[in-house]
Amino acid sequence: MFQPKELFIGLRYTRAKRKNHFVSFIASISIAGVALGVFALIVVLSVMNGFGDELRNRTLSMTSHATLTGFDSSLSDWQAAADKTLQQAGVVAAAPYIQKEVMLSNGSRVSGSLVYGIMPDKEITVSDVGNKMVSGRLSDLRPGEYGIVLGRELARSLGVYEGDRIIVITPQASVTAVGVMPRLRRFRVVGVFEVGMNQFDSGVAYIHMYDAAKLFSMDSHVSGVRLRLQDLFEAPRITRELDHRLGENYWVRDWTQQNKNFFRALKTEKTVMFIILLMVIAVAALNIVSTLMMTVTDKEADIAILRTMGIRPGSIMAIFMVQGAVIGLFGTLTGVALGVPVALNVFEIVHWLEQLFNTDFLPADVYYVSDITADVRFGDVVTYAVSAFIITIMATIYPAWRASRTLPAEALRYE
Repeated sequence: MFQPKELFIGLRYTRAKRKNHFVSFIASISIAGVALGVFALIVVLSVMNGFGDELRNRTLSMTSHATLTGFDSSLSDWQAAADKTLQQAGVVAAAPYIQKEVMLSNGSRVSGSLVYGIMPDKEITVSDVGNKMVSGRLSDLRPGEYGIVLGRELARSLGVYEGDRIIVITPQASVTAVGVMPRLRRFRVVGVFEVGMNQFDSGVAYIHMYDAAKLFSMDSHVSGVRLRLQDLFEAPRITRELDHRLGENYWVRDWTQQNKNFFRALKTEKTVMFIILLMVIAVAALNIVSTLMMTVTDKEADIAILRTMGIRPGSIMAIFMVQGAVIGLFGTLTGVALGVPVALNVFEIVHWLEQLFNTDFLPADVYYVSDITADVRFGDVVTYAVSAFIITIMATIYPAWRASRTLPAEALRYE
């Protein structure tokens, strides 16, 4: 469809000075609109990529890449199970844990919590909680001393600090001389951590696994084994291989399964935002329709002469599609040229704007993610640019078709 003559004439029409300056103005607005839409696509979705990466990293810093447990939510011989998982290629560390729901009490203040019994020396190999301590150290959890590490928001709600004592109340009951009583134990706060995610900072506590086994009457049983993988994105494949290796008595889940709804929501939000920003480009593409329709009206005599010279309607259509494609291509490339550098330097730009206006866009005491970062992915940039260009090409179809339907006799009647 696009022969050299169509391309030559289409480019000539694009470069030609027009008697009607309003057409040139609308063409410039079309380019600016497409460029702005592509710019917004790249910057906004790159920031969303960075936001998603930050949330994923914070989530995985407290959980694990994969978890091994039994179908009754317990393991009797965790050491043997951990040794088997470490034989799997891609698994670099394993740590046992006991997980239970408890009530924490400090005087009249009571709060529910998820408590983890851990071995501190092994836990630091599978999670980053040891690096998130704002008070005390994870290694201060020693067997038999009944120490506890709390999330910052949890410690604040209970009104406790390092060195204070709280009561841990379990849902299990003990039969005593005065009847059935809830099992409880006094613990000393030996540390406070802060991850930056409310679900962890306000609802998670750590104790030593030895103390947890005594408190919950677990004996030598544990809830499961946490695994750290060399490449977290290989987690689905590795868990499938572990399932096959370990047999039907074990259950292995990776981080994509444990946080399925959360990451699905992030992906859905990104997809919806992509569609919304494409609509911005579609609106800008309407200006291309206006530009080409006015150009077709302005060039009716030229179209008629070309038709009388034997050029087919399809070639006329191609000429005006070339003109619209040039507008769309130039706008798309301009948007990419502006959007990529801004997205790569969005942290510095936001910091400069905060200093300029003497304000904090995302206060740390309000937002858990207080820094705006971006993750510019080459594949995404190509997808955004191609999508925008396709929309601009689609906008040229109707005006180009109208041009191809021009009748030479009608166009030259009053010439």
